[in-house]
Amino acid sequence: MITLLSVFGLVAIIVLPLTRVLGRRVFLVAAAVPLAAFIHTATLAPRIIAGDVVVDRLEWIPQLDMAISLRLDTLSWIMTLVVTGVGSLVLVYCARYFRADEEGIGRFAGVLLAFAGSMYGLVLADDVFLLFVFWEATSVFSYLLIGHYASRKSSRGAALQALLVTTLGGLVMLVGLVILAVQNGTSSLAEIIAMAPTDTLSIVSIFLVLVGALSKSAIIPFHFWLPAAMAAPTPVSAYLHAAAMVKAGIYLIARFAPGFAEIPGWRETLVILGVATMLVGGWTSLKQYDLKLVLAHGTVSQLGFLTVIVGYGTRDAALAGVAMLLAHALFKSTLFLVIGIVDHRAGTRDLRKLSGLGREAPILATIAALALASMAGLPPTFGFVAKEAVFTALFEDAVGGSVIGAVAIIGVAIGTVLTVAYSARFFWGAFMRKPGCERVRPVDEHIDFLFAPGLLAASGVVLGGFAPLVDDSITGYSSVFASEGEPYYLALWHGFEPALGISALTLILGLVMFAMRTRVSEFQAKAGTGISAADIYWASMRFIDRTAARTTSVTQRGSLPFYLGIILLVFVVAVGASLAFSDSWTVTLRPWDYPAQLAIGVVMVVASLAATRAGKRFQAVVLVGVTGFGMSALFALQGAPDLALTQALVEVVTLVAFVLVLRRLPPRLGKRNGSTHRGLRAFIGISFGVLMGLVALVAAGSRVASPISLEWPDLAFIEGHGRNVVNVALVDIRAWDTMGELSVVIAAATGVASLIFISGRLDTLPRVGRREARKTIGERRQKARDSANTDVRNSWLLAGRTLAPRNRSILLEVVVRLTFHAVIIVSVYLLFAGHNLPGGGFAGGIVAGLALVARYLAGGRFELGAAAPIDAGKLLGTGLALAVGTALVPLFFGAPPLTSAYIEGTVWLFGDVEFVSTTIFDVGVYLVVIGLVLDVLRSLGAEVDRQQEDESAASDSAADETERVDA
Repeated sequence: MITLLSVFGLVAIIVLPLTRVLGRRVFLVAAAVPLAAFIHTATLAPRIIAGDVVVDRLEWIPQLDMAISLRLDTLSWIMTLVVTGVGSLVLVYCARYFRADEEGIGRFAGVLLAFAGSMYGLVLADDVFLLFVFWEATSVFSYLLIGHYASRKSSRGAALQALLVTTLGGLVMLVGLVILAVQNGTSSLAEIIAMAPTDTLSIVSIFLVLVGALSKSAIIPFHFWLPAAMAAPTPVSAYLHAAAMVKAGIYLIARFAPGFAEIPGWRETLVILGVATMLVGGWTSLKQYDLKLVLAHGTVSQLGFLTVIVGYGTRDAALAGVAMLLAHALFKSTLFLVIGIVDHRAGTRDLRKLSGLGREAPILATIAALALASMAGLPPTFGFVAKEAVFTALFEDAVGGSVIGAVAIIGVAIGTVLTVAYSARFFWGAFMRKPGCERVRPVDEHIDFLFAPGLLAASGVVLGGFAPLVDDSITGYSSVFASEGEPYYLALWHGFEPALGISALTLILGLVMFAMRTRVSEFQAKAGTGISAADIYWASMRFIDRTAARTTSVTQRGSLPFYLGIILLVFVVAVGASLAFSDSWTVTLRPWDYPAQLAIGVVMVVASLAATRAGKRFQAVVLVGVTGFGMSALFALQGAPDLALTQALVEVVTLVAFVLVLRRLPPRLGKRNGSTHRGLRAFIGISFGVLMGLVALVAAGSRVASPISLEWPDLAFIEGHGRNVVNVALVDIRAWDTMGELSVVIAAATGVASLIFISGRLDTLPRVGRREARKTIGERRQKARDSANTDVRNSWLLAGRTLAPRNRSILLEVVVRLTFHAVIIVSVYLLFAGHNLPGGGFAGGIVAGLALVARYLAGGRFELGAAAPIDAGKLLGTGLALAVGTALVPLFFGAPPLTSAYIEGTVWLFGDVEFVSTTIFDVGVYLVVIGLVLDVLRSLGAEVDRQQEDESAASDSAADETERVDA
């Protein structure tokens, strides 16, 4: 099962590039994955029916008892069959639903498959934290699927609404799951349910879990997000909103019911909310004219129905609940797929504009009729079998004196009347002829477009005839509940009993209600809707937006000194108070280890004071840089050459970045906005500096144990097979931190580029191909030979002549030409030597970046394009991929993530060679750093150059136009 889960993720990634070759046939490739999972699950049927439980477990972090643990029992087996079976059919359906030239189908296929994989993992997860990961993954992927038509405001709004509601519920659920895991000393879902704790804290945690389940399954008061999500493509509605995502909450309720159905408030809460949702959804469904919205509100109603019966907590109700869950997945996904075909054939989903489609598409009408019959509960469909089971379970409990049972049976019966009414209205609106309405002229579709809905509809009928077989398959779940008397069993015919009478009554009343649809509509129009949950949601969002805007206008004023002052002031007050009340004021003062440290410190202090008095920006930048180089010298004196080298290189790159930015700013400080409140600024700055000095003194004197850093040299050599402690720590011992820092670096590069590139982040560096470069170089050499003018300045760089003569430096061009490749070799040496000597991927990457800086400074943006033939984004992505890959590969060999491997041997010509797998991680760091420097150069350097050139050209053009007009 874990292997299949991995395949879901892998294929979801590769379907996007496959789309370029296969087009919309890529959906068939994607469908093969859930189909394989369906077949695998079906082959386990004998074991599941016999009562076995299939477990697949991969230890992840044994020290924390964290593992990827999957567990297949009767309930998860049924859900897995639904998720994979319907998922594969929906993907096959997509191959006909989307046009061959439609944009984004590759991304859609990948996201839909990833969602299917998340649902597959969710219903199998036995670890509560793994369950939560898949739970939130379904929310994220559903957001992407609902918002597939990103150009439509309705799609974006619906996607965000669904994400906010379900994610908020998921976070509340997480709190409950954490409490349950801590209280019971295990994160195993099966063990927690088996323990069934009834203490107050556990009961509270269960209701927190229910909040997540109810929000996911669109139960009142969270029901409003589901109809809005109909802005998604129809296949999304057929899968997510009929058979998968909205079933996640129902599944969670069913999963917890065996252990917690008898706790105070469980049954009452679920029955009341379920009945209310069923009635509200059914009533609002009768108001809709869009067929998709008719089904959407009907789905809300049916989810309320499922909540009542699945959460009721008796043996017969559990059996009926699982049967109804299966029936609902079949008939509701069928109907959504039918709507997609109707929309394709007729070009509209408005039932007021559809007329006579039943005669034009009789097969489609038959498929819809079978699904609607199952939804309304007509024999011999499986929907009838499940509904009879529901009525029997609730009726017998109500007759036994249960008040909540009476509420349930009455509410469900009324809700079923509404279900019959909107089922009849759906068929009438989609397929029947209407007076005064132009007859639909449908577009011919391939017959295979009907395959998926036809198979699902037929399954709903076939299972009705094989109800005893289904009963044998799902009783493994219901048998865990206590049972009194003769247990109920699924069958197409139980004889004349109360449930049959209730079914007949609801059917008659529903058809009467449909026949009186005009009066019902008039009554609904007069009654109005009042305040809805959707209105409350949008009012809340407007309040949040207004509050955020007001808060931003007060706190985010665009003043860097203001922001920095607030941060430092809060720090001074908070840390100063902690320091004042601290009783560990043991201060051991040692002025210096070497006299040179005093001299360096004096230089740093003088530079810092001078920076506060600097009148020019460049002067201030250089003075601030002096403190950085001073730190580098202190590191070197303390025996840390690796840190000293890295600090010096970072200072150089930072200075270059500052210089690039300063080109667009006035040269003098305070030219546009003078400094104010200098006394307050000086007070905050001095207070912060003094406080940091005191903190350092007190912290150094408060140590009561030997620092762990004393063990790092041995740890680096034994565990990381390296003598450079700093480098081994970055790529091995603390590699998780480094991965996070790489992500931050990439985010920073993206942020810098986003500030400069307004319309897009595409690579715009001017580049010259190899043939063109050779041709250009040859021409220049020939011109140099033929030229009799000794004053002509030859170009030592490919793009040297693109610069204006006043901006060129032949000396700089010569130096860069002679040293560039040597510097690159030095950077590679630092990369591979860094495991045992000063250097590493970070230092090597900065050196390579400085080589690119030199090429840019000598030849401008054209030279940078020639020196860097690859996009910065690709370097950043490749580097991160190498780092993540190094972390994940050990998992395939049964080792923890980031476990390093060591190879040592003798190689001819090179002698003794050592290779550690973390070197690959370091290569990733190297590429990310180069990508960062290149991104900074192309945004703050090349792009700013281009903008200045455009501005200059526009200014010259305007001047020429003015002269022409004057003339």
